Amino acid sequence: MNAAAISVTPVHVADLSADGEHMPVYVHVIEHPDARVLVDTGMTRLHPAVADLDPRLLPLSEQDFNLDGIDLVVNTHLHFDHCGGNHLFAGTPIYVQRQELLDARTETDYTIPEWVDPPDVDLRYVPVDGELELLPGIRLLPAPGHTRGTQVVVIDADEQPVVIAGDAAVWFGELDHPQTEGQRLIRALNPQLVWLAHSRDPWRPADAREGAGG
Repeated sequence: MNAAAISVTPVHVADLSADGEHMPVYVHVIEHPDARVLVDTGMTRLHPAVADLDPRLLPLSEQDFNLDGIDLVVNTHLHFDHCGGNHLFAGTPIYVQRQELLDARTETDYTIPEWVDPPDVDLRYVPVDGELELLPGIRLLPAPGHTRGTQVVVIDADEQPVVIAGDAAVWFGELDHPQTEGQRLIRALNPQLVWLAHSRDPWRPADAREGAGG
């Protein structure tokens, strides 16, 4: 697959306040010759369970965003700020690791259950067991650590892949000094860049950042 044929665009969908720190929330759109893929869905509404994070919302449904143009959805995991817009995609295949879907449906205080399974929306989850080729040049890869069922999206479109990691790493430092199985897996891929859910710009290897003056 030609690298130029696949592109990734971050879309700002919310802002949170965590421990006094500003935390933006981004989802990512992959433009592929065969499909348009949305990685995570952000939030569309407030909920008492997360009021302490003071969410400021920019829902996809209220942006200049073509919801009907999305062919596939991937949830990196099912925490509230990654699945809160799933209800916008009834009938669209939503790929999630089977372990993640099980944990979200059975564990207490894991997520907001009615955002995973909206009572008035028939969502089409596609449970994934391990690695999966989603499209030519795009793989889903388990990356446990943030949650047991976290997965990342790997775009094998160049000598070095591009990764969309969700919360497999929340801050750049977690990829600079990987600690979890998922973070070590991402680094072992030798990626040219990694898109994270809470950063506008992608992580790059330290030598690339230094070369750019960052």
